[in-house]
Amino acid sequence: MSAVLQKLKRFKLRALHNQKKFGVAGRSCEEVLRKGCLHLQLPVPGSTLCLYEDGTELTGDYFRSVPDDSELVLLTAGQTWQGCLESRFRNKSGYLRYSCESRIRSYLREVTSGASLVVTEAREEYLRVVGAMCQKLQAARYNSSYFDRGAKASRRLCTPEGWFSCQGPFDTDGCASRHSINPYSNRESRVLFSTWNLDHVIEKKRTVVPTLAAAVHDAEGREVDWEYFYRLLFTSENLKLVHVACHKKTTHKLHCDPSRIYRARAVPRRKRPARQRP
Repeated sequence: MSAVLQKLKRFKLRALHNQKKFGVAGRSCEEVLRKGCLHLQLPVPGSTLCLYEDGTELTGDYFRSVPDDSELVLLTAGQTWQGCLESRFRNKSGYLRYSCESRIRSYLREVTSGASLVVTEAREEYLRVVGAMCQKLQAARYNSSYFDRGAKASRRLCTPEGWFSCQGPFDTDGCASRHSINPYSNRESRVLFSTWNLDHVIEKKRTVVPTLAAAVHDAEGREVDWEYFYRLLFTSENLKLVHVACHKKTTHKLHCDPSRIYRARAVPRRKRPARQRP
């Protein structure tokens, strides 16, 4: 679509390490970038735009789906979003919690987009189920404690000192290479840790989301056990923390448990016959 015909979009823009924001509008990523560089007196070549919230780079394809008034960061050559992020937190635990939360939030967005797999008549029910998951995630702070060394042992994936160990590929019980990392030690380790994956053993995109969509479509009066899907999508019941070298991108060929897709129907109690008085 020609940039002239595209809708004018508004953003709030800032430079790296600068809390002062200013408004900018444009019909394309290139236009917003050009105006931002002009305002900040920065060179356009080598500069990029990314979302302030999670560091997603703003590109031509992604530009149209970003909501108006989103906050953006303008980065010049050699700058990374991590430098912007760390300045927002008082301590390393806060940064690592946010890092985990961002990953879980991205999973939630993918699950929400799964509504497109459901026929129009069942879409409202699908979104209701996702809404229930969202409420539970919010209450659990998006399971951000997984990366917090100060959390309870049952709620974190690291030692009290901040060491994380690779849990190995999806089809093994451990990591043969014994990969480990401590992102609490220095900034370089935190950047490297961002390449580690929270890998779904039963695959999210290929298996869990399509199965959830099919379950909603074929419910026929049955209640989908959304908490089962919640555990598969967002918890360590189905997530493994793996080093990039241990992240196998082959098809896992694993399936959801058919007996857990729907909630068991409550069996009505049989009324006892009334006692007859002698």
